[in-house]
Amino acid sequence: MAALRLSISTKRAFGRLATAAPRGQLTRVIVRPASTSSQAAQSAEFETTSAQFDAKDVIAKEANYMVATYSRPNIMFEKGEGSYLWDTNHKKYLDFTAGIAVNSLGHADKGVTSVIAEQAQKLIHVCNLYHNPWTGELSRLIIDTTKASGAMTDASRVFICNSGSEANEAAIKFARKVGKSSGNEKKIGFVSFHNSFHGRTMGSLSATPNVKYQKPFGPMVPGFTYGNLNDVAAILELVTEDTCGVIVEPIQGEGGIHAATEEFLVALKKRCQEVGAVLIYDEIQCGLGRTGELWAHSVLPKEAHPDIMTTAKALGNGVPIGATIVTEQVAQKIVIGDHGTTFGGNPLAARVAHHVFGRLSSKEMLNEVKRKGEVFRTQLGKIQQKYPGLISEIRGRGLIIGVQLTKDPSEIVTECRDKGLLILTAGKDTLRIVPPYVITDEQIHQGLEILDGVLAKAAKGT
Repeated sequence: MAALRLSISTKRAFGRLATAAPRGQLTRVIVRPASTSSQAAQSAEFETTSAQFDAKDVIAKEANYMVATYSRPNIMFEKGEGSYLWDTNHKKYLDFTAGIAVNSLGHADKGVTSVIAEQAQKLIHVCNLYHNPWTGELSRLIIDTTKASGAMTDASRVFICNSGSEANEAAIKFARKVGKSSGNEKKIGFVSFHNSFHGRTMGSLSATPNVKYQKPFGPMVPGFTYGNLNDVAAILELVTEDTCGVIVEPIQGEGGIHAATEEFLVALKKRCQEVGAVLIYDEIQCGLGRTGELWAHSVLPKEAHPDIMTTAKALGNGVPIGATIVTEQVAQKIVIGDHGTTFGGNPLAARVAHHVFGRLSSKEMLNEVKRKGEVFRTQLGKIQQKYPGLISEIRGRGLIIGVQLTKDPSEIVTECRDKGLLILTAGKDTLRIVPPYVITDEQIHQGLEILDGVLAKAAKGT
């Protein structure tokens, strides 16, 4: 077998290729264009590798060069299509994770890859010292579509960045600026909620009250106070005259798929208005169609709409991008030089996000997410009836679903993976299902059949 599979047209275009290598070895392939210019050949020369190798061996070797921030199984993925992934041993997996709620249009989506290829040939990056055609177009699309959806009625402007953590950092800074502008120098306090997750950078980490994440990097940014989600009675004392911002996930993702109630969010917004605090909705995981609505808070009355909203994950379908959406009242407090980013809003990421946002916000797509969510819940309900001692609750909306167990879900995740199903955990006791929106009914049933079999085995031990 050739070390590198190329199309006939590609083979003709290049001067020479390496030949096959024994399985288990990492083959290095130097590819040079068949150019008459030696200078052109040198500038176009690139190096690639064959997929015909032992992943475990390669992973062990590469570990010597990588900072150990992740605990990962000895699997290396090399290809994806729709709701499927393939590893380097050509094993096929059904993906209920979507890259942690990122690949909502699935893997290797033809529309996305076409936009990437076209834009990459035109312009990838110019920095924010200059304008480009796509940052503004993306911002306009986000604002117009959001307001038309019935969400964040006062949405006015957008700051484009590179990730969810960065989007939340911008939100935290903007809220601080609003607080400072009030004339109350003590107005620097923030409120967030237990079981939330807002990121790993220092500001977003300070808003994430998880001792495991915070302790190694303390002290945190001063001024953060933590409350309990849906505790309406505590809001009055929690949010004070010295609070500049409150950040909350309408549906907590990493914390276990827990939804904030309408009563709680209405009361939270009312209190923020009373003390002049900025209400921030982190919709990085639960937003952009994941619930079957454009935004998770789209179903809420205007009295619960945020002053700032953050998004990322699904926005680029795998291309790094994030966005912080603000009202005009917040935007007026931010002046040139207050914040910035080198890569944020680059033409490539912004154009891809423009394409992705347009598709994810369509009525057809949102209706399909709702319908598929019901397919999941119907089938999961039947599975719960079979194992009532193992499954205690099923939560969520659309295609963000939590299956709470009475035991540690880690072994179930591993067993599912061994059988070709990728699934996540959320919190200490919950399985998290966040598949691509393009998943088919057949694939839903296929994945749940695998999960059913794994749960049957686990139930015998409960």
